[in-house]
Amino acid sequence: MPRNNWTREELILTFNLYLKIPFGKFHHANKEVIELASLINRTPSAVAMRLSNFASVDPFHQKRGITGLRGGIAQVQPIWEEFSENKEDLIFESERILAQIQKTTLENKYENILKDIENLEGETKVRAVKTRINQNVFRQIVLANYSGKCAVTGFDKASLLIASHIIPWSIDKKNRLNPQNGILLNSLHDKAFENGFMAINTEFQILICSDFLKSKDSFVQSYFSAFHKKKIEMPVRFLPDTMLLQKHFEEKFLG
Repeated sequence: MPRNNWTREELILTFNLYLKIPFGKFHHANKEVIELASLINRTPSAVAMRLSNFASVDPFHQKRGITGLRGGIAQVQPIWEEFSENKEDLIFESERILAQIQKTTLENKYENILKDIENLEGETKVRAVKTRINQNVFRQIVLANYSGKCAVTGFDKASLLIASHIIPWSIDKKNRLNPQNGILLNSLHDKAFENGFMAINTEFQILICSDFLKSKDSFVQSYFSAFHKKKIEMPVRFLPDTMLLQKHFEEKFLG
């Protein structure tokens, strides 16, 4: 007998995957779709359909005129709204559920990024674990959003790419895990953006500071001046928030 009613946990896990893979990979043959289907005892086709349901309530795809599969909207809409209102808690909960269903713990699953805080205790450790895991998931979301390519250069070596925040994590709590506050940059341009040598305007054009533009240094010309006024590599789902880009421009860019 087919299982029609999806549990909240199943929907949260499917949404977790929705955030981590590009729109074009929402199909039953995708390895990640197959893995999740196996974990929750659903068919890959059923998981693919739920992913398309989430696309149908995603404002980005709605603006593009892509409707996705609308039959399951009533089930997925509450999860999307919960994410919109409280990204930190829902992302962390989705990772906790995923670890549990994989028969492990968050501490074991994320041992490599939690090792240096293993001696913390109590609420301090709980907050630190949540922060580290959420940052890791944010990186996965931003990597998927830019198809694993630097938004400036198109460079695709993941280990050298940074999920940069337009407005830093420490400054804007509301937008810490907002995918529209993330841009995938190589480590050099990440530092340049962070320190105001580079900005991105509301037309998604790269701006290089005037001191760099005047420089005769061949390195600066090749790696900075050459990109001035060029458009970034556009993401596949979450566009950079133009208000956040403007805030960065006004408060950080050296002009």
